[in-house]
Amino acid sequence: MKKHLKIMAFLLITTSSIWAQNEEKNEERDYSNNVNTIDNTVKSLYASISGEKGEDRDWDLFKHLFYPNAKLIPSGKNTDREPQVTFLKPNDYIKSSGQWLVDNGFFEKEIHRTINAFGNIAHVFSTYESYYSLEDKKPFMRGINSIQLFHDGDRWWIVNVYWSQETPIHPIPNKYLPK
Repeated sequence: MKKHLKIMAFLLITTSSIWAQNEEKNEERDYSNNVNTIDNTVKSLYASISGEKGEDRDWDLFKHLFYPNAKLIPSGKNTDREPQVTFLKPNDYIKSSGQWLVDNGFFEKEIHRTINAFGNIAHVFSTYESYYSLEDKKPFMRGINSIQLFHDGDRWWIVNVYWSQETPIHPIPNKYLPK
């Protein structure tokens, strides 16, 4: 009897473990359409960080967009008003900005784009406007994302996103605005 109980317990544990592993695989989302073109990759970047106040972001999609060791590089000024850049990994960006995006609402909308590509590399200069809600009529911020991408033969990867916000001293040039 004890032998049968041990076998049944072993089978139950093994079956439960296999079932749990299969459940995890079934829950993985297919993001292949999000990275099959430059356009879809850039649209997915904007979509993954955008949402109304209180709305969760798709951080799994966000992380899926980035090549290993990719960086997000905001530029701006430090507390002494000196120009600076900060280098973040995708997880660092999520930790530093993720809760703020949810607490405040944030939509980043692309309003103009230029693409330069050669072989398996591409550079996208993407002008954006930022809103707290889709209901907002006027953006609270504008800027340009410099997005470097790499195609590995199967998909596009974001290697870096380097951005700068528009300021009164540095307005966005007309050539990077919609006509």
